[in-house]
Amino acid sequence: MKTKGYAAFEAGGLLKEFEYDLGPLGDLQVDVKVETCGICYSDISMIDNHWGMTTYPFVPGHEIIGTIEAVGSHVKHLQIGQRVGVGWESGSCGTCESCMTGHHNLCASSIPTVLGPYGGFSERVRANAGFAIPIPANLDAAAAGPLLCGGITVFSPMLENNVKPVHRVGVIGIGGLGHMALKFLRAWGCEVTAFSHSPGKETEAKEFGAHHFVSTSDPTELMNYANSFDYIISTINKLEDLTPYLVTLRPKGKLVLVGVVVEPLQFGMFPMLLGEKIITAGAIGSPASIATMLDFAARHNILPLTETFKFSQVNEAIKKLREGKIRYRAVLTH
Repeated sequence: MKTKGYAAFEAGGLLKEFEYDLGPLGDLQVDVKVETCGICYSDISMIDNHWGMTTYPFVPGHEIIGTIEAVGSHVKHLQIGQRVGVGWESGSCGTCESCMTGHHNLCASSIPTVLGPYGGFSERVRANAGFAIPIPANLDAAAAGPLLCGGITVFSPMLENNVKPVHRVGVIGIGGLGHMALKFLRAWGCEVTAFSHSPGKETEAKEFGAHHFVSTSDPTELMNYANSFDYIISTINKLEDLTPYLVTLRPKGKLVLVGVVVEPLQFGMFPMLLGEKIITAGAIGSPASIATMLDFAARHNILPLTETFKFSQVNEAIKKLREGKIRYRAVLTH
């Protein structure tokens, strides 16, 4: 099936109209007619080939909301016209240990929606049926797209690390990921503290759900919070030294990194050793985790704060995101 999208043809290039053929539909696949697609900063990293894995022409987009347009012959649980979401992954092998234990997101043969296939800055996308997640009817589909990547990136670690309502939790960075983390954690029942180098974000952070706000523009400020947090999630892509945050963790506490920091990280051993503290990371989430997140978001009316652009304005939206002027997620719509 032929379709049209917006593609980058070189690293850092502007996106241009691009027509391509999806080929025959597989027995276990579905075609999704795209209604909206969020713009994640990962899309920019891929456009620029910062991670060294982009192939061109490259059609970005992995925060997709749309309706089922065609189903493979073995697909029984989805129907034509049903609204679904497709995130960073559109398939996995289904048979490895990770897949068989419900961790499809850790499959070594997973199929990223924008690598090999073409992504959601397009008329339609193709995905394995198990990765097309039904959208709850009471969740605003126009704003829900960023939940499929940004939302699950901060929600899945809450499940995987057994975060509890009694926990005191810190969130580093009040941006595209961080503001969703504040909303989820507040609804989860945690006592939530926002860390930001921008003191002007305090009011907004508390509106998103933070009980407390700590300005990290003063490096010594963190020392006042030693032994305070059970769990800290870092959503930023620049984090040189983890040591001050390790100091703020309680014994057995976890520092979870979900913002992609390309440069090597450093930290002091003793703050981690003396409290048996853990540094770990989060890698999106399985289809089951995404479904759980969407249900939780619908129950608590949790949606990202978005700015909407037409698909024809994609380069304008990307430019604004590059400049850090989006508050806090960009969404493309037809």
